[in-house]
Amino acid sequence: MGTRPRTSSRKPGAAARDPYWEVVQQQWPFIIMLHRQYADEKPVMLFDIQEQRVYALPYKAYRAELSERSQTSLTHQYERAITDGHIVVFVRDNKKKKLVSYSLPSEG
Repeated sequence: MGTRPRTSSRKPGAAARDPYWEVVQQQWPFIIMLHRQYADEKPVMLFDIQEQRVYALPYKAYRAELSERSQTSLTHQYERAITDGHIVVFVRDNKKKKLVSYSLPSEG
């Protein structure tokens, strides 16, 4: 526990263009700890920037809250993540109206 995510679906150098990647790295110990608590449920993880909180959300319930386009995208990402032994992590920034996702190894 406490190791930082080593890989993502992002290209090398993306961190310079992606301010949310640093947020994921900072919150990783909390994200992975909470994910392990609910691992049997295979949750989607969410970090809310304004609330400064990590959530483990049921996949189907979270998916239902998204637009049709986002539902399709999440379905593909989630299924691939589960197959690869990864977890899906979202960062939500309501102030900037941004929602970004990452697929990251659950073990490190």
